[in-house]
Amino acid sequence: MSHYDFIVIGAGVIGASVAHHLAALGAQSVLVIERGTIGAGTTSQSSGLLRTHYSVRQNVELARSSWWAFNNFAEYVGDDEASCGLVKCGYLICAPEGDKLDPLRASLAAQQDMGIEVQLLDKGEAHERLPIASFDDAALIGFEPEAGFADAYLVATGFARSARRRGVKIMEGVTVTGLVREGLRITGVETSAGSFSCGTLVSTQSIWTPELAAWIGMPLPVKPERHTVLALECEGAAYSFKMPAFKDLGSAGMLYYRSYGGSQMLVSEGVVGETLNSPETEQGQISLDYVVEVGAQVAERFPAYEAAGLASSWTGVYDVTPDWNPVLGKVADIEGLVVGFGFSGHGFKLSPGIGKILAQHALGQPTDVSLAPYALERFASGALLVGKYGSGAVS
Repeated sequence: MSHYDFIVIGAGVIGASVAHHLAALGAQSVLVIERGTIGAGTTSQSSGLLRTHYSVRQNVELARSSWWAFNNFAEYVGDDEASCGLVKCGYLICAPEGDKLDPLRASLAAQQDMGIEVQLLDKGEAHERLPIASFDDAALIGFEPEAGFADAYLVATGFARSARRRGVKIMEGVTVTGLVREGLRITGVETSAGSFSCGTLVSTQSIWTPELAAWIGMPLPVKPERHTVLALECEGAAYSFKMPAFKDLGSAGMLYYRSYGGSQMLVSEGVVGETLNSPETEQGQISLDYVVEVGAQVAERFPAYEAAGLASSWTGVYDVTPDWNPVLGKVADIEGLVVGFGFSGHGFKLSPGIGKILAQHALGQPTDVSLAPYALERFASGALLVGKYGSGAVS
């Protein structure tokens, strides 16, 4: 049985980030096991938004810790040819009078208190930045100029290439089928390619985390949830790369938007989606009723898009926890196991920071951001990380 100091399950953007950071922090013997190919699971379905705006302070800290990596990705992974596809267009967020107004005000103030550049705009200033939108009902508008979007697949493969250059072995097309244990300690994994022993196992299994729960005989609070993304096209009202990404807290679906391809509008909901009975990344059915419902909300904010056409669409799957925030760190009294799951739509935005702190934790080092708020025990103690905007990916 081949032995590795660290085995990582999953080579999505989180697992690839963990592998890169383990090697960058000095780990000498690392194996990554991926059932498919690098970044081809839920990572490939990401909308790619990048922002530090959260109503949960700990998420702001993780997002801020990730931002340098996205801004300097080639340097961060040590590869002059690497790119994360960053489009730094800024991020607008607005709320009308109502129940989202005070949470938005508090969240913007918290960002400013943490030293993050956030501007408060009036309706005219917002319209200058996003001229295809109407802000007639906006009572509060925040703007984060350093935000934008990037390509999650490029980030995952960039981290994976960096890991391989540093000696990490990545096995694709290999499925983990079980664990090897000695009492409460995990000492290895059983796979479709044989068994491998390890000192520490890091699980970044995303929507497949229930498999880990079955192996350790302990419930882990996560479920797969499908969300739909639409790409709309409107003649005479192109959503250009210069226009900011936008979060509309006043819409029924708490819709988010960004430019897609430099002219189309990418739009999706930031609320609870369709719970799946089992983990899968297959494309789901998108009903005409859904397109009409979301289209009506889009037209309220972007009047010209009442005449928009549907250019393309797809579905993506989140690994969702009860409070829509991840579980990071250890699991009960099980030794030799570190987990990162339940990213609930935040994973890509936070992936550099999360990969680093999980690697630090696995190596027994102090972590840049505390794992304590993300502990599994919070679900039993009631210390949940519930966002001020309600259930949904804005958190």
